[in-house]
Amino acid sequence: MPERPRPTPSLALSLVPVVVVIGSLFYTIVVLDGSGHIPLVVGATVASLLAGTALGMSWKEIQEGLTKGIVAALPAILILITVGLLIGIWIAAGVVPVMILYGLKILAPGYFLVAACLICSLISLATGSSWSTAATVGLAMMGVGQALGIPPAMTAGAVVSGAYFGDKMSPLSDTTNLAPAVAGTQLFTHIRHMVYTTTPAYVVALALFTGLGILRPATGTVETPEYLLMISTLQEAFFLSPWLLLAPALVLFLVWRKVPALPSLVAGVAMGALLLLVFQRGEGGDNDLGRVLDALYSGYVSETGVPAVDELLTAGGLTSMLDTIALIIVALAFGGIMEASGMLERIAAAILSFARTTGTLITATILSCVGMNALASDQYLAIIVPGRMYRQAFLRRGLHPKNLSRALEDSATLTSPLVPWNTCGAYMSTVLGVGSFTYLPFAFLNLLSPLVSIFYGFTGITIQKIEDDPDTLVGAEAEAGPSRA
Repeated sequence: MPERPRPTPSLALSLVPVVVVIGSLFYTIVVLDGSGHIPLVVGATVASLLAGTALGMSWKEIQEGLTKGIVAALPAILILITVGLLIGIWIAAGVVPVMILYGLKILAPGYFLVAACLICSLISLATGSSWSTAATVGLAMMGVGQALGIPPAMTAGAVVSGAYFGDKMSPLSDTTNLAPAVAGTQLFTHIRHMVYTTTPAYVVALALFTGLGILRPATGTVETPEYLLMISTLQEAFFLSPWLLLAPALVLFLVWRKVPALPSLVAGVAMGALLLLVFQRGEGGDNDLGRVLDALYSGYVSETGVPAVDELLTAGGLTSMLDTIALIIVALAFGGIMEASGMLERIAAAILSFARTTGTLITATILSCVGMNALASDQYLAIIVPGRMYRQAFLRRGLHPKNLSRALEDSATLTSPLVPWNTCGAYMSTVLGVGSFTYLPFAFLNLLSPLVSIFYGFTGITIQKIEDDPDTLVGAEAEAGPSRA
């Protein structure tokens, strides 16, 4: 007897778990000032119940949906664990303190935000990794900004803007390779097309950071007693040498050589442990190995007696990442059951029904990517699912796939760190020590790029047809049909 087809979820049914999650997240985070863990558990539970009762899914299918996204995110979870180890050992070894020290000596409040954004942009462009940039250079910028009297939210906004510039534009970035692969175009065709939306957004972002530096009165000059106290405290608490920069140099070199992020960060952890044993020897050297293990597991606890230094340098360790990992697991469980049940696809299809022009099609793509970042809590799903759904719609209109790949990156990649329960948002807020909603108003590049992309869609600026560049199609020639003529 043939198996009965599973019912297609209605739009109303598909929206029920979304409404439950959004409502409970708002109440828990905004009203109770809590975390997003339990609302996402509730949402996954509601989605599972609806999948089993209304859609006839078996428990095996529901369980596979819940776990599929988690399994796919295991590499990211391993990176998170390694970053916790890296932060703890790098602080204990003096790597982060020496970066802060040098930053304090060369930066000033007037141009700090612009410099932080540019530095993070260059590093992320060279490495293709926003996560590595934030955990190394970005972490140091947070310390420098705090010492210079810059609000942490502004510094975090500059770091996130710079880090995601490279995540979007670097050929070494996984998302930069994923978007054109999903859309059906070539990597460098995709990157060249993104220049048109990224350049104006980036220039405006730098201008806004410059304006913040000029218009906001500085709380003091560099040569303040607090500044001098921090300098002297760092120098007394650690043996600070340029040789300590070998750890970040090694990580950046390995990533530049296209070594994957996880082994690169593990090498950074190993180098940090070696530098701790060489440069930060304890009294008598008897407990050096114990200090390494403590820094890796529990992080570094600063006890200098100077609050600004102790607050800054008490961080890291495996345990510091457990809360973030739990958030990622429950978020991906929710996204997984929503995708497996077809409810996510039904919501996206409803959005697409309103896309009757090029401008509305691009707007629908961008809104879907933003929604996927919020619902599926993962930037990869936010690229893959809308990319697959809307690829045919772009081809039917004769639009080159590079328009789709650009829209995916302008939205899915850049808005992912703005959602607190997204893997990227949870990571950035944990590493930088600033909540995603707190730095969101200052993540100028991330906010502006989707708006520029929508503007281009409605005005037709840089929107290209298939016949304009047919040689850069990948796997889409047969699908395009007569549109190429």
